[in-house]
Amino acid sequence: MFDSIIENGRWFDGTGAAAAVRHLGIRDGRVAAVSPDPLDRSGCGTIIDAAGKWVIPGILDIHTHYDVEVLLEPSLAESVRHGVTTVLLGSCSLSTVHVDAEGAGDLFGRVEAIPRQFVIDAVGDRKTWHSAGEYAAALERLPLGPNVAAFLGHSDIRTAAMGLDRATRKEVKPTAGELDAMQRNLIEALDAGFVGMSSQQLLFDKIDGELCRSRTLPSTYATTRERHRLNAILRQRDRALQGGPDVTHPQSVVSMAMSTLGIGRDPLKVSLLSAADLKADPRIAKVFPITARLLNRFGGNLRWQQLPVPFQVYADGIDFVIFEEFGSGAAALHLSNRIEERRQLLRDEAYRRRFRKDYERKFGTRVWHRDFFDAEIVDCPDESVIGRTFGQVGADRGVHPVDAFLDLVVEHGAKVRWRTTISNHREEVLNRFAADPGMQLGFSDAGAHLRNMAFYNFGLRLLRRVYRAEQAGRPFMTVEHAVHRLTGELADWYGLDAGHLRVGDRADLAVIDPAKLDDSLDAYAESAVPCYGGLSRMVNRNDDTVNAVFVGGTYVFGDGAAAPEFGSRRTGQFLRTA
Repeated sequence: MFDSIIENGRWFDGTGAAAAVRHLGIRDGRVAAVSPDPLDRSGCGTIIDAAGKWVIPGILDIHTHYDVEVLLEPSLAESVRHGVTTVLLGSCSLSTVHVDAEGAGDLFGRVEAIPRQFVIDAVGDRKTWHSAGEYAAALERLPLGPNVAAFLGHSDIRTAAMGLDRATRKEVKPTAGELDAMQRNLIEALDAGFVGMSSQQLLFDKIDGELCRSRTLPSTYATTRERHRLNAILRQRDRALQGGPDVTHPQSVVSMAMSTLGIGRDPLKVSLLSAADLKADPRIAKVFPITARLLNRFGGNLRWQQLPVPFQVYADGIDFVIFEEFGSGAAALHLSNRIEERRQLLRDEAYRRRFRKDYERKFGTRVWHRDFFDAEIVDCPDESVIGRTFGQVGADRGVHPVDAFLDLVVEHGAKVRWRTTISNHREEVLNRFAADPGMQLGFSDAGAHLRNMAFYNFGLRLLRRVYRAEQAGRPFMTVEHAVHRLTGELADWYGLDAGHLRVGDRADLAVIDPAKLDDSLDAYAESAVPCYGGLSRMVNRNDDTVNAVFVGGTYVFGDGAAAPEFGSRRTGQFLRTA
C-alpha cells in the first residue's frame, strides 16, 4: 500500500537527469516507488493525477529571514504555496539562538524591516532555549510547514558574548573569554546540525532601538583574529560561511572571497551575497563569475548567491533600506521613530543640498542607481503624480528630482508609494548567471521587508524563463538543469537530506502546471500577516501554477488552498547537515 500516489506526471529527480513520465508512490514520508507503469491504488489515501504536469523535488530557499515568523506562524505558508519545501534561517549574521528579546528586536527591526516590537514579543514569549541544540529541538516541536535548516548568526553570538553595546564599538575588542564563548557556541551549533555560520560586513545594515541605534551590525566590528578563529572551525567541519561583504569596499569582497582558499588545508565553503547585475554599475556583473571560476580552479569552494529574477523593490516615502548606503539617506532613516523631527529635517535646505550631493555622486560602487527618473510613483494622495516618476514630477514643477521627491514625502509621508528595479534587469545576464556553476540560486529574503519586495516564487519565475526559452528555440539551459539548480544542487552543497526525488528520498515535492507558468507570476499582491497584528505585506499569488505540494509525504497545499491540518500538524523537520 501507498499513502499517496502521483500519477502520469513528468518526473524530475533533482539530479539534472532527463525527465520522464512516471508514477510515484509515497509511503512513510519517503518515495517508495518510481514506476513507468501505474501503481496499485489499493488503500491509498491521496491520489494526484499529474498528467501534463511536472513533478519536481521541493524547492530550497537558501536565504530567508523567517527567524521570527517561524516562532509565530510555523507553517510559513507564503513559501510553501509556491513549491518551497525547505528554508534556511539565520541569514546575514542574524539568528535568535542566543540573543535576548530586546537584542533581537534591535538586530532584526531596521535591517529586515520587521516591526521591532513584534520581534521582541515573539522572542520574549516563545524562547525556551539556551543553546543551538535546544533551539533545534524547540523548532521541531512546532507545527512546521516546510523543513527548516539554519545558520548560526555571527551578530547573534557576538552580542550574546559581549553585549550589544560593546559588540558595536570600534574601540572595543573581544576578550579571550568572549572569543572562547563565540567559538563554543559555534561548535555547539555545528554539533546540533547547523549548516554553518552567517557573517556580515555590509555597512548599510543598521541597528534599531535606542541603545545602539544606527550603528552597523555587530559582525561588522569583528577583528581579523575573530573571523579567522570562527572560519577555522567551519573549515574543519566542512560547513558553510554565508558572507555579506561590503560592496563599497573592494577589500571586503576580496577578503571574504579569498577565505575559501585552503592553501595547505581544506577549502572553506563560502556563499557570498550577492551576484547582481546592478543598474548602478553594469560592469560589476562580469566580476562575479570570473571570481568564482578563478578561486575554485585554485581549490576554493566559492558560490555567489543570486536572485534569478529582476530585483524590483517598493518603498513607502523615504523608508527604503537602500538609502542606508549614503549619509543623507541614513540620517533620515535614523529618525524613522521620530516622524515630526524627520519631517523638519527633510524641509531643511542644508539637508537637501546634502541629499542632492549624495544623489549626484556617480563614482564608486553603490547599490541604488540614484535615478529618480527610474522611480515610478504607484500610490499617493495626490493622484496627479501616480504613474509618473519623481524626475518627471520635478521637471513639471521646475525643481531638482530630489526636491520633487522630498516635497512629496514632506507632504504625504509614507503614503507616497513608489517602485524601482535596482538590478537583474537584463535578461541575457540573468540567463548567464542562472546557468553559471559559481552561482547559487536563491536570495529571496522571504519573511523580511514586508512591503518592499516579494520573491517567494523566484523558483517558478526561473522555470518560466527556462521553459519559454526552450519553447522559442533559444534554450540557455534545460528544464532538468534548472530544477537541479533549485533543488538537488543546493541540498548537496549544504549537506541536507532534501532536493531529490528518487526511491528512498524524502517525499518533498511540488506538482507544477507548465501551462500556468505565465504572467500571473509577476502580479502584485498583498496579504495580511496575522502574527504581525494584521500588517499587510507584499506576496505572490499564482495559485493555478502549483497544483500540489507535499512535505514529508503529506499533502499540504495545492491550487492556492492549504490542506485542513496544515499549520496545526507538523510536516517539516529541522534538517541537520550530514
